[in-house]
Amino acid sequence: MRLKDLLVGLAIMCLWGFNFSVIKLGADQINPIVLTTLRFTFAVLPVIFFIRYPRVKLRYLIGYGITFGVGVWGMMTSAISLGVSAGMAGVLMDLSLISSLLIGWFVLKERITIRQYIGAVLILIGVLASLGLQDGSVPLAGLLLVLIGAISWSVIGLIVKLAKPEQVFAFSVWGMLFAPAPLALLALMSYGPEVFTNLPAQMNASVWFSVLFQAYPTTLLGYWVWNRLIAKYPLSTVAPLTMLTPVFGMLGSMLFHGELVDNTKLLACGFILLGFFIGQWQQNWFKRQTCVSSGTLR
Repeated sequence: MRLKDLLVGLAIMCLWGFNFSVIKLGADQINPIVLTTLRFTFAVLPVIFFIRYPRVKLRYLIGYGITFGVGVWGMMTSAISLGVSAGMAGVLMDLSLISSLLIGWFVLKERITIRQYIGAVLILIGVLASLGLQDGSVPLAGLLLVLIGAISWSVIGLIVKLAKPEQVFAFSVWGMLFAPAPLALLALMSYGPEVFTNLPAQMNASVWFSVLFQAYPTTLLGYWVWNRLIAKYPLSTVAPLTMLTPVFGMLGSMLFHGELVDNTKLLACGFILLGFFIGQWQQNWFKRQTCVSSGTLR
């Protein structure tokens, strides 16, 4: 991978990691489901008017929007509002490795390797260790919501695999069109109309920053750049970068929210990240790769 592209990839991982701290900034001030509704509303509008409708079945777009909006970020944002620290939220998201293995095994009849078994066990050990934290950074209710978010992240992979979109970015944008409505309905049913009637008075500068940061740099710019890297280089070259997201997430939480990292938290994070690394390991990660776009060695 070219140095310029590597630096761009690292910047996106930093952006996605710091986004957990930005979510906390907004979720501490307004309803988390409403915050997520605003995120996807701004992420879709007005860009959707400039993106051609992808050639996929409508049910896949609806499934993607609901799962991505409600299942992943609605639950993750709610977990953070319940007390899961921004740093631990990013790390615990790696639980998606286990749910992805189970979905691949049950639905797609994929084989689970010994390495993936070991990775899953290490992640589970890390999660159990996180329950012993005494600083309140992983409350049980929040952990359950993170688990739903991680499973939903795996379901998204299944939806994309079944839909087989030719333009992944267009699929993502049009899919997100179906996220705000169910999110708003969930907020209304769970918290009542006051979460919307009180919203104008709550929209201060920091909340606006949280909403717009999540919508544009994190969601639109981040996924656009990421898809370009995937199109340009082999997936085995690009995929390892995602392991840096929880690292940047923890750093961001330490910098912006003063999160303390004690030995128990280090142990939990270490097991989870090591398990994710082993479970995702590819032998050709550190070999010289052929650049797809130019055909030259990088």
